[in-house]
Amino acid sequence: MQNLRVIGASWCPDCKRAKTFLGQHRVAYDWVDMEDNDEAIAEVERLNSGKRSIPTIIFPDGSILVEPSNDELADKLQIRRSANDDCYDLVIAGGGPASLTTAIYAARENLKVLIVEKSSVGGQAGVTERFDNYPGFPDGIGGAELAERFALQAERYGVEILQAVRVESFTPSKMGIDVITSTDQIIQTRALVIATGSTYRRTDAKGEEDLIGAGIHFCATCDGPFYKGAKELVVLGGGNSGLEEGLFLTQFANHVTVIERGGSLKGSKLLQEKVFNHEKMSVKLNTAVKEFVATDGGKLHSVILEDTESGNSVEHLAEGAFVFIGLDPNTKWLPLGIDMDKRGFIKTDLMFRTNIPGIFAAGDVRAGSTKQLASAVGEGAATAIQIRYYLDSIS
Repeated sequence: MQNLRVIGASWCPDCKRAKTFLGQHRVAYDWVDMEDNDEAIAEVERLNSGKRSIPTIIFPDGSILVEPSNDELADKLQIRRSANDDCYDLVIAGGGPASLTTAIYAARENLKVLIVEKSSVGGQAGVTERFDNYPGFPDGIGGAELAERFALQAERYGVEILQAVRVESFTPSKMGIDVITSTDQIIQTRALVIATGSTYRRTDAKGEEDLIGAGIHFCATCDGPFYKGAKELVVLGGGNSGLEEGLFLTQFANHVTVIERGGSLKGSKLLQEKVFNHEKMSVKLNTAVKEFVATDGGKLHSVILEDTESGNSVEHLAEGAFVFIGLDPNTKWLPLGIDMDKRGFIKTDLMFRTNIPGIFAAGDVRAGSTKQLASAVGEGAATAIQIRYYLDSIS
């Protein structure tokens, strides 16, 4: 099947947004950079009455969208964005592994379940290149394929899934909880699960966006095995996560360099000692990534490192870069009243209940979660069981 084409430029933020949206929804497309491309420039001008409006997206049927919003793209791709009904036993905000597992378990209990996901189902797992540490797949499995399997299993049990729709807010009501979506639909539910996950912090360095999954990664246990025999890998971040994952990567690469922006490592003294004494590891302090450089084939070739004190830059060859500069919970949208820790992660008790009756939290968005796929699936199953107990208690 012919792919749609996206004509734009590397400096265009709307082009990056459109490409991200298409990638999240696993829509195949051909990217055409109009910079230094006279044919592409001429085509854009022809399609836009002489204007160089980008992105210009050309679909296989010949139709076009110019500078479309995510909502316009969703409508064009016929992504369903309105719930079939106004009342559900359970609504889940977020569509990652914790959400999908909660939905599967709840639906098997004959609960009417709706998932509302702002992008596409799968969460961080869906955009991870491959999992070699998830039980049941001895040869590994691609993140997109695993996410699709989760979704198909949920749909098999009657779970309704909305994509490219956000839960904007919610309020307790006499009937339970009123959920308001970004499409202005008001949905009543007896219970709500917040499973909106977290987002890896990015360096925002030039070239980063285009190399995610093609040399830039956020999970060493997921993607480290692909670099067996690699000459050089870099780890960005000198906290506990960066040092732990850097040590893990020495199993595969010949050498690992830890890049820390500050003047000292932030990880525990024990981890620092291990790193400094490891024959396959080096540390660069007061160093930041200025740019990621790609090969002609679109893979990572090197990183441009900048000395934060002198401002001098140097090219550092690396086959892979693993970014561990922190996680931000996707909780900014939450209304006041939900208890969160100082980093913004949702506090729950051991039954995954928040401080508001009928509202639960699971997965990466929850304070104390391990940010691992298998753990998220386990939390999803446990949360569904607690929801069953809660609904029985209010019946």
